[in-house]
Parts: sequence; structure tokens; C-alpha cells
Amino acid sequence: MTDHPTVILHADMDAFYASVEQRDHPELRGKPLAVGGDGPRGVVSAASYEARVFGVHSAMPSFQARERCPGLVFVRGDMARYANESRKVFAIFRDFSPSVEGLSLDEAFLDLTGSERLMGTPREIGERLRARVRNELGLPISVGIGPVKMVAKIASGAAKPDGLREVAPDEVREFLDPLPVRAVWGVGAVGEQRLLAAGFHTLGDLARADDRRLEERLGDWGLSVARLARGRDLREIEPYREAVSYSEENTFRQDVSDRGVLEATILTHAESVARRLRRDKVQARTVVLKWKEGKRVAPGPRGYRVHTRRVTLAEPTDDGDLIAREARGLLARAALDQAVRLIGVGCTNVIGERPTQLGLFASPEREKRSQLNRALDEISDRFGGGTVRRASQGPAERAGLTLQIKRGEEASGDGVRAQSDDPVRELDHHGIEEEEPDSPDR
Repeated sequence: MTDHPTVILHADMDAFYASVEQRDHPELRGKPLAVGGDGPRGVVSAASYEARVFGVHSAMPSFQARERCPGLVFVRGDMARYANESRKVFAIFRDFSPSVEGLSLDEAFLDLTGSERLMGTPREIGERLRARVRNELGLPISVGIGPVKMVAKIASGAAKPDGLREVAPDEVREFLDPLPVRAVWGVGAVGEQRLLAAGFHTLGDLARADDRRLEERLGDWGLSVARLARGRDLREIEPYREAVSYSEENTFRQDVSDRGVLEATILTHAESVARRLRRDKVQARTVVLKWKEGKRVAPGPRGYRVHTRRVTLAEPTDDGDLIAREARGLLARAALDQAVRLIGVGCTNVIGERPTQLGLFASPEREKRSQLNRALDEISDRFGGGTVRRASQGPAERAGLTLQIKRGEEASGDGVRAQSDDPVRELDHHGIEEEEPDSPDR
């Protein structure tokens, strides 16, 4: 008995948030539309295809989007509604495959290997999936099909908008070779410049390169990128990936120097992170504080310094008050000589929830905190996030909306408008990071 050839489908909603708005508000159909923060530091989270004609795209600063498209209609957005639509989309995905790996609220990989006998050819499956999303939800979706994940993902991009592209195993090199090196999954602006400087302009250049030359110029990373360029992507579908970090952050409308405001915002983020930990029944050992200076130190989107500090706790926790105290302690020890543009709180080193041990020296205060947190969670789950807040919490309005799958978050979005949190990344203490909405929080 021979093994079935691997078949991967990548499904990607088209301008997800904008499409939901245009579906629900007929007066917006056919108009250039952007969803996201519309303030001076707002960010476009989604742009309709009518807006993309003018060069408007996600992660673009809102003021720049307005300059490119004077007639642009801006919609603040509704995370609860988008999250609810996402759940409906993923329910359809799971009717086509038991193995679904969500990359964000609007895209996923599906493993179709061996499904031909029961469900038809991969193309037939893809077309039925697209038809169901269109008929049941009234939303457009593009599908890419290939023998490996990267090929399927690139193919879905090539199929946009509202199309399907299948790449057979014997067509992979013909499909990939003409593409620019930036098309390799995981190659960003910095990686692209490294490849161009080394003389590699297309995936075909990488695919045909000698491994010794690649290693000499680019090290092990060059070998890995070349394998992907040759269509050799060994990554499997991971439907049950566990979260490795939880975080919340926001960009202020104006730079903040007042430590009281920063501490109040830290508490808001800490409580939100803690609720998500408790919903997932996990705890974290490490608390991370992240902030971005308000002063621009370099041209372009990467022109703001980003700092991170972290502390490892003696015992894991899911208590927002403790997380906030530790994060505030990190802030107190930081030499802030610049106003703050962005601040975030995260938890890493996540472990499964440990059973409570009511020993001889169990802390009554800890048990009271646990009971209070459970009561607050019940209120939040019943009446929506933000129903009950501490008096010392501060506002944490985001610059835009996130497409990431935030583990442990209810559809209500924990009561925070325009969420656009960014996981606390592994940066050095004086890194400079690009100003962009977010990246996946796993």
C-alpha cells in the first residue's frame, strides 16, 4: 500500500474585516474602505480592494492612507463581531478536514492528504469550501493548494481576490522560480536585503545555488531558505499548538511621561493577560515589560527604540495583581529618559495550571485573590469584558485591530476597543522595532 501524496490547502479570507463591514453595511459596498484606528497614530488593519487600488494596505499608518485615498471611508471596527465570524469560518474549515492549523483569525492550513476517495479532488474540495463560506457567511475567500505549506500559502495569495490556485507537485519549481526572494515564507525586509546583497534575486536563484556557496555567504539560514525555495517545506500541520506567550499592549495617542498613567495602563494589560491565562487554565513564570520610546531615532517605520525587561517568578501565576506589581517593579527600575509611545505587558514560560495545594502554610491572601479572580471572570464571561474594572486601571485603546488568534480571549475582546496587541518579542534591551499592528501570539 503506497502513502498518499501530501496535499495542503491554505484558506485566506479576503480583506476580512473590510468584507464583513461591506456585507453588513450595503452603503459601503464598492467604496474604498479601511478598518482600524483613525487617530493620529492609528493603523489600517484591513483595506477593501477598492482602497488597495490607491495603495492603501494593512499596517499602513492611517494618516498616510488618507493622503493616498482622500475619499477613504474609515470604520473603527468591532472585534467581537469579527471574532464571531472567524469562529463560523473555522467551523466550516473543520467540516473539510480534522487537521486545521489556524494562523490568524482569517487564515488557516487544512491537511487534505488522502481525502480524495471521500471528498473528491483537492480542487473540488477547495471550490466547495469557497462556496460554503460565500453562501453561508456572504464573505469572499481565496484558496491555495499545494504539496507543502509554503507553496499552498503563496498559491492562495496568487489566487486573490476570491479565487483558487492549485500547484501540482511537478509544477512547484515552475511556480516558485520566477518569484522574488521576499516571497519565501519568513523572509522579511532585513532578510530580503541579505539575500539581494548576496546576489540572490529570485527563488530560482536560490534553488539553483550550490549549498557550499549558500553556507559561505548566509550560513545555515541560507540553506534553510534555499530548501524552501526548492519547494521542500517539511513543516506539518499543527492543529493543537499551545501558546508560548500571552501579551497585551497599546500605542498611546500622545507620548506619555507620567509614570502614574503608565502604571495604570500596565494594570489594565496585566489583568487582561491574567484573564486569558485563567481561561486557558495555564500559569506563567515570567513577566515581561515592553515599551517603545516616543522619540524617533532613525528614519522610516523602524525608527523608534524598543526596550524589554523581564523577571522570573518563584511560583507560576495567573493573578493580574501580581503580574502588574512585577511589571511595575520593572518600570520603576528602568531609567526612563524619554516619553513613552507604546507600553505592553506579557507573560512567557507558560505551564499547565498546577493543582492548588492547601498545605499548612497556604496563604489566605492567595486564596482570597483566587476567589476574587474567579468571581470577576464569571462576571466578565456573563456580561462582557470591562464590566468590572479596578479604579486604578487606565485606558488602553489600541492603534488598530489585530488579526492574531489570541489564546484565552472571549469574543467580547475583554472590553477593549480596537485591539492591536503585539507579543512581547525577544529583543535586546535597545532594539529598534518596526511600527506595525501585530504578529501572531501563539
